[in-house]
Amino acid sequence: MRSRPCLTADDVHRVMDACKTEARKNNWAASIVIVDDAGALLMAERLDGAAGISADVALRKARTSAVTRRPTKFWEDRARDRPGFLTFPADVMLQGGVPLMWEGECVGGVGVSGVQSLEDEQIALAGVAALGR
Repeated sequence: MRSRPCLTADDVHRVMDACKTEARKNNWAASIVIVDDAGALLMAERLDGAAGISADVALRKARTSAVTRRPTKFWEDRARDRPGFLTFPADVMLQGGVPLMWEGECVGGVGVSGVQSLEDEQIALAGVAALGR
């Protein structure tokens, strides 16, 4: 049997804190969601001023990136290039979700929604960077 890494509560808090810091630094109102490698919710926060729908979209982005082990931007681009991917069983194909990788293994995903997609991804990547610290 093999062992593989998984997120701890401290890891999840560190990722969330980094995401919130990035969002607040830029005065962005967004929802931030962290899931495990199977897409199960570990932590979610809707920052002040973020639209209600952003919480659901962020969860879907996080799940998609975790279970596919790819950023949601990858799927957004694939669907644009090959519309057949729109039938792919992913929750959402919009930029702003990124997988959390550790030692070559996917341990979860971060999804952000509430601002422009590129900015959503910027917030999520701040969390990814914090995991490696």
